Amino acid sequence: MAYRKIVEIGDSKLRKVCKPVEKFDQRLKTLLSDMADTMYKADGVGLAAPQVGILRRVVVIDIGDGLIELVNPVIVESEGSQTGPEGCLSVPGRRGIVTRPNKLRVQAQDAEGNAIEFEAEEFFARAVCHELDHLDGVLYVDKMDEEIFDDDDDEDEEEQD
Repeated sequence: MAYRKIVEIGDSKLRKVCKPVEKFDQRLKTLLSDMADTMYKADGVGLAAPQVGILRRVVVIDIGDGLIELVNPVIVESEGSQTGPEGCLSVPGRRGIVTRPNKLRVQAQDAEGNAIEFEAEEFFARAVCHELDHLDGVLYVDKMDEEIFDDDDDEDEEEQD
């Protein structure tokens, strides 16, 4: 198990467009493994390579159904919309309301370079969109409809007690 440092908002690496992966080698497999370890340690559901300082089109996602590794992912179709809360390991202590597609079709490659295609719906679609945005230098705070302030709600509840 190897953990990498998570890059936080303000670091210029989070604002760069990532390059496609061309070599499907042990180095890529190590990156994917380290990213998964880092995501799980931080209690996240997704992590993109730029979040650990690597400007390549690589993401890992696990919404509770098992680890998914995506290399060079592309959303080829989307439909519907959903609006809900999001947070980000690179934006600690903040959350916001974001509107995303409700259903996606995604093409990518696995760690071996094999083509894969799948559909994602609801929370899984939200996670895929969130992570793929990172590959283009976009953070959820750039797209959020409004910020969620949990502390304000807690203070109001405490005052009512």
